[in-house]
Amino acid sequence: MADENQGAAAPQPGSAPSMNLVGQYIRDLSFENPGAPGTLLGGGANPAFNVSISVGVKKQNEEIYAIELTLNAKANREETVLFNVELVYGGIFRIKNVPENQLSPLLMIECPRLIFPFARQVLASVTQQGGFPPLMMEPVDFSAIYRQNLAKLAAQQGGAAGAEAPKPN
Repeated sequence: MADENQGAAAPQPGSAPSMNLVGQYIRDLSFENPGAPGTLLGGGANPAFNVSISVGVKKQNEEIYAIELTLNAKANREETVLFNVELVYGGIFRIKNVPENQLSPLLMIECPRLIFPFARQVLASVTQQGGFPPLMMEPVDFSAIYRQNLAKLAAQQGGAAGAEAPKPN
């Protein structure tokens, strides 16, 4: 039994998988308060909120990835837009020695999970400085978003594959 493991390569020092957050940034921030100051003075019904989030990955080099969260939030009271905010918040990650089959979940789930609280804070601060109560987003399940995107991609590829004729050999 001991002879079987003798031929196996021992893990090299420094070859363990690692992920480091190198930096964070705001790439785009837009806040619109089109009805100010009137919308800040009048009461009325509770506003309706529409919030969306998406994740983008941009490979910079062999080890560096930029992960960007795009957050869009809009508040309406009846037909009146109270505010509209768009934030593209990014994190720069150094990723080493991660197996290829584990890279996508790491980039699309774990990296966004690390930078989301900072993006949420920017969104809350901007809405508060715009004259509204701070918009506090609920925690996001990036794993569920990842699974939804995989299912959507599989459905698109399945539909496209069914529409194409088989290629001759």
